Amino acid sequence: MKRLFLFTVLGVTVSLSGCGDDELPSVVVPEDFELVSDDPVRPAISADTLYNREAVIPPQCYTKTEAVNNPCYTCHQTYSDSDRPNSMADGFLQGDYNFSELGVHNHWANLFVDRRDAISDISDSDIEDYVDTDNYSDFVERLEGDENWTGPVPAIEDLEHGADAFDEYGLARDGSGWVAFNYKPLPSTFWPTNGSTDDVIIRLPEKFRTASCGDNANRFSRDVYFTNLALLEMAMKDLREITTPPIDENSVCADLNNDGMLGEVVGIQARASYVGGAAGQELERMAYPEGTQFIHTVRYLGFDGGDIVPSKRMKEVRYMKKVKNYSVAELASLYGNERQEKIDGNLPVYSDHGDKGLNNGMGWEVLGFIEDADGELRKQTYQEQMFCMGCHGTIGTTIDQTFAFPRKVTGARGWGYIDLKGMPDVPNLGEQKGEILQYLERAGGGNEFRDNPEMRERWFNDDDSVRVAEVIAADVYTLITPSRERAVALNKAYKVIVGEQSYVYGRDATIVPARNVYREVDPEEAAPLEADSRISHWDLRLDW
Repeated sequence: MKRLFLFTVLGVTVSLSGCGDDELPSVVVPEDFELVSDDPVRPAISADTLYNREAVIPPQCYTKTEAVNNPCYTCHQTYSDSDRPNSMADGFLQGDYNFSELGVHNHWANLFVDRRDAISDISDSDIEDYVDTDNYSDFVERLEGDENWTGPVPAIEDLEHGADAFDEYGLARDGSGWVAFNYKPLPSTFWPTNGSTDDVIIRLPEKFRTASCGDNANRFSRDVYFTNLALLEMAMKDLREITTPPIDENSVCADLNNDGMLGEVVGIQARASYVGGAAGQELERMAYPEGTQFIHTVRYLGFDGGDIVPSKRMKEVRYMKKVKNYSVAELASLYGNERQEKIDGNLPVYSDHGDKGLNNGMGWEVLGFIEDADGELRKQTYQEQMFCMGCHGTIGTTIDQTFAFPRKVTGARGWGYIDLKGMPDVPNLGEQKGEILQYLERAGGGNEFRDNPEMRERWFNDDDSVRVAEVIAADVYTLITPSRERAVALNKAYKVIVGEQSYVYGRDATIVPARNVYREVDPEEAAPLEADSRISHWDLRLDW
């Protein structure tokens, strides 16, 4: 049966004196905002209609750089490291607008909708109650009880409660083997100030969690598991040693710190292979072992007293599993094929594995769930899941198709649920300035679209320069978390999109039409980035 995404197109034209503008503070709508364009056309589309064959081009790629503002470098990079498994080498795409004939049209029409009237119909109390309502537990129960469901069930008991689902080092309390880690959100889509909170949880295959010696042989071993997680982290970050939660070497049957004795250690050194049930499996640089899984929940902006926290309600539950391991040489061939496909003008196509998700062609299955019109989580359509491929497919900066784990707070301090309070704005590897400070300077705004008025008020001077001293003095939470007023408005804006089920037109929680984004790109007219604004060899990993 066909399922229709039916929603009302907002044919609204609001002047500066309209009710929406009068009621919304400057942290939501810029004081100098003027509505200068008509609402975009967004016809109702059936779930099986492939509306946008170029959905892998994310909305951010249509930003007007004005030749000097560069939000592109966090995705597109070329590295001189020939042993780096990701050899996409797409740094030339920074501000280049090198799109296909189909891609020059910006299909993300939700960026250009004026939602001021729509959000004024939602009370603050209603939206606060909505985001504080759990829609995850029932979702898991429905999947587990669906005899026709053949895919994974991304289940962690009490995950809706965030940190409460995990112990002090991030291990899920339900015995499932999932582990939460603390990481620095990538600029700037996942900065809370731009509409969402999130978390990422990892699980290695069972043999990486199992002891192979002693009284607990063939059973779960916390010591073995955290040893293997630490070894993986070192492989991701090119480290020779790392701190760990307390580990009993006797349970691992290995001298992990090379001191010639077996005892309790809080740090280990790099090894050639994993331990426990995975003993003998070699570590690979910048690569997860086959069978590695991730859960990524995308949430509203929740409230805990005066703090902004991950909400109980989830906008999306995203799941990835590495189903095939490729060598560096094999990956080089795959990336080469991708470059040739682009040169030939071929549009992207992904293998649909049904309830297991889409295969990204690089060894991973990617599956997504998103809110239906009633706020319950449902499987995303093929079209909706193509949106995910823009980041978890072939871009140059990812490490084994991922972002978050290589950005984990290094060592023992980084095991546990995400917590931005007190987190310093450390620089990226090879950089001198804090990452957020550099992003604000390079992108020219607090998001890719340079349309976050609160970030501008807080961290920019009138001449568009960054308030460097203030940024340096702040922690990550202070730098990228919105005021309550902005958070409430962003929650309402996204709730409007949920009610419309208009995800094929974009998921950004925008309130007024984007001003710095092309609706149509003329590559001959769009000014490319100047050479001085291009950023080479930026590494998403951080110097903790």
